[in-house]
Amino acid sequence: MTPADLKAYLDNLLSKNISLSTMIWGPPGIGKSSIVAQLARKHQIDFVDVRLSQLAPTDLRGLPVAEDGTSKWYPPEFLPREGKGILFLDELNMAPPAMQGVAQQLILDRRVGSYVVPEGWFVWAAGNRKEDRAAVFDMPSPLANRFLHLQVETDFDSFKAYALSTGVHEQIIAFLSFRPSLLHKLDPQQPSWPSPRSWVMASQLHATGLDITPAVGVGTTAEFNAFIKLYQNLPDLTEILLGKGERIKFPTEPSVRYAVTIGLAINAQSANQAHNAFNWISQTAAMEWVQLFATDLFRSMRSKKQIGALAQLVQKDPKLQKFMQEFQELMGV
Repeated sequence: MTPADLKAYLDNLLSKNISLSTMIWGPPGIGKSSIVAQLARKHQIDFVDVRLSQLAPTDLRGLPVAEDGTSKWYPPEFLPREGKGILFLDELNMAPPAMQGVAQQLILDRRVGSYVVPEGWFVWAAGNRKEDRAAVFDMPSPLANRFLHLQVETDFDSFKAYALSTGVHEQIIAFLSFRPSLLHKLDPQQPSWPSPRSWVMASQLHATGLDITPAVGVGTTAEFNAFIKLYQNLPDLTEILLGKGERIKFPTEPSVRYAVTIGLAINAQSANQAHNAFNWISQTAAMEWVQLFATDLFRSMRSKKQIGALAQLVQKDPKLQKFMQEFQELMGV
C-alpha cells in the first residue's frame, strides 16, 4: 500500500477502536513513524515512541526490587499508565531476539512483568525488511502471528500531497515531479541517499542556500543542481499570478513545465492569484498539464484555506467550470 493508503487504514483502526496489534513494514525513510505520530495528533491522543533496538530487556521489563521478601518488577517511566494513545514499538525487528521476546509479552498479553497496558492504548510496531539492507533479525513466528501486517511502499503522489501541505521547497517538489524515481533510491555504499525523509531535510538545507549533498548524496545532488539551472528559463510567474500573462507561452522543455506548474500552484497565495494561474494554464497548456496543475493547486489552496474562495471564482468562469466538470468525470468524483 502507499503511505496515503497506510494512513487511511490506520485512521480507520483508531476511529473504529480496533485495538489489534499492528506491524508496519517498509523501507527506511518513507515516513512510517511520522504517519503514526500525525494520526495521534489528529485524534488528540498520546503517542509514545519506543525504539526497541536501543533498549535492553530490563529497560522494558523494569528492574527487580525486593519488597516484603518478594522480588517485584518496577516498570520504566516511559510506558503509559493512563489515558488513551498509541504505544509505538519502532525498529522492532532491529532488536535482538532476547528483546523481541520481551516485546512479545507486551504485544501478545498487553503486559510485561508487573506492567499492564492500559485500556484505550493501541500497540503498533514498525520495522524494515531484509531487502532494505537494514540490520534486522528474523521475527519469531509466534510474535509475527499476533500482528496485523501492513506493507507500505514509496509513492510520489503521497509524498507530493504531504510536501504541498507542509511547505517543502517548491524546487524540491518540481525536481521530484520530473524525476520521481529519485524519491527513494537506497544506496548501501553511501551514507546519504534520497528518501522522503532525507528530501524533507534537503528542503531545509536548500531553503537556506546550503548544499543538499549531506542529505541525498552526491549523484542525486548533481542532478538536482542541473535541474535548478533551468529555473533561469522560467517565465515570469508573478505576471501570470497577477493576471498579466497573455503574452507568456507555456514552456516546451518538460523539466521547465514541471517547474512552472509546481511554482504556480505553490506561489498562488490567494484565490484570485490561483484563478489567474488557472486561466493562463488552461489557455496555453495541453490538458494533461492542466490536470496536473489543478491537482496540485487544489492541495495547495486547501492547505492555505483558500479552496472555498477559489471554488466560487471557478463557478463564475464558464471555461473553467467546463474544465472542472471534465476533470471530476476523469477523476471519478
